[in-house]
Amino acid sequence: MSEYIDLDGLSTEGRNQWIRLRTLTALRWVAIIGQTTAVAAGTLWLEYQIPLGWCSLVIGAAIIANLLSVAVYPENRRLSEGEATVFLLFDAAQLATLLALTGGLSNPFSLLVLTPVTISAAALRLLPTVFLGTATLAMVSAIAFWFVPLRDAAGVEQILPNVFTFGFWMAIVIGVVFLSIYASRITSELNSMTDALLATQMALGREQKLTDIGGVVAAAAHELGTPLATIKLVSNELAEELEDQPVLRDDAILIREQADRCRDILRGMGRAGKDEQNLHASPLSDIITFAAEPHGERGKELHFNLRPSDPGRADEPLIHRHPEVIHGLRNLVQNAVDFAQRNVWIEAHWSDDEIGMRISDDGPGYPPQELGRIGDPFLGRRRGESGRRPGYEGMGLGLFIAKTLLERTGAALDFANGSDLVDGRKGAIVSVTWPRHAIAVQDEDTETSVKKKFRI
Repeated sequence: MSEYIDLDGLSTEGRNQWIRLRTLTALRWVAIIGQTTAVAAGTLWLEYQIPLGWCSLVIGAAIIANLLSVAVYPENRRLSEGEATVFLLFDAAQLATLLALTGGLSNPFSLLVLTPVTISAAALRLLPTVFLGTATLAMVSAIAFWFVPLRDAAGVEQILPNVFTFGFWMAIVIGVVFLSIYASRITSELNSMTDALLATQMALGREQKLTDIGGVVAAAAHELGTPLATIKLVSNELAEELEDQPVLRDDAILIREQADRCRDILRGMGRAGKDEQNLHASPLSDIITFAAEPHGERGKELHFNLRPSDPGRADEPLIHRHPEVIHGLRNLVQNAVDFAQRNVWIEAHWSDDEIGMRISDDGPGYPPQELGRIGDPFLGRRRGESGRRPGYEGMGLGLFIAKTLLERTGAALDFANGSDLVDGRKGAIVSVTWPRHAIAVQDEDTETSVKKKFRI
């Protein structure tokens, strides 16, 4: 089922090697151009007494590093986590050194030290980000005390009062911490949603493949019927003409028997394909039974209750056999069976305007503090520890996939906990409601033909 979809290739350990060297070198070229422009403007336009030799050496080191990176590594090189950390650490150290030569924290460009840490938080794991953030804070603290002050054309030092210097230091420290946490959290949310949506697409694709296989089987059974009938006819004629040659006659009879066997096999496969996969609509009860069938033999009792909302309307609706509906309902039933103690109740109701379902169990229920987040991917922990199946990690993908697929068909889902007041249903409750026109067969001719097939 969906909880076992392999997403190892999209894990954080896999993503930390997605950063291209070309991207970081391009960003460094932008930084080099900016640094060169700032030093030139400060010297020529503002006429500050800047140590051009040392500044040129620091900027030159960045240029050499970029040129070596381009020369040694191919253009499409993906950096490992360690390589990306070293790359960003060099950028932070180079910028801190340049700031120390141009006024320290009095330099308005000192806020740029946030850039490497922010990139690390967005692209790397927590440990290298913490390391890089700590190193950056140490560098910022160092240049707050040891720096070459800026001097104007008259030789007057441009030094801010201590209170402003302390304020700038605090701003940078808070910025490093806040932006790191913010970028890391947002990136984690985006990556989790991307993984979950991919898992949903994979689950839907698998369900669609099963549907397509059923159609192919039915078509193959139909198309192969004529060749097999021809083989049987020819073998009968050969058997009659070979009365005086027993060995060859036995071979002809064997061919006829094997053709009959192939016909019976294909007939059974074709019937299964047509009945279960190639049919475009089925009664609501058949859809629910088909969705719950894989979990009927897992030691929990499934109770079905289907009724019209209005007792005066007894006709059961016909439902389009969308893979989204079947797979979504199957995941909800799976979730209930996973955590139920003994019983799972599957109820359905319908009216002229809507079709609804409710799936409940007698398990521990959802954690109250997570009710508002049910349906989010990678929730981390599901309803309690009891009843967890072996190897179950509880990423929340099953409910996310079910919710996403069912909402795609127009359904509205609601998650709640029950109580002991009704049949011991103290566990989780999932309510699914569709507008009737969203999934029910509307064409009267189609509905009539399907009803005749099922003798409704």
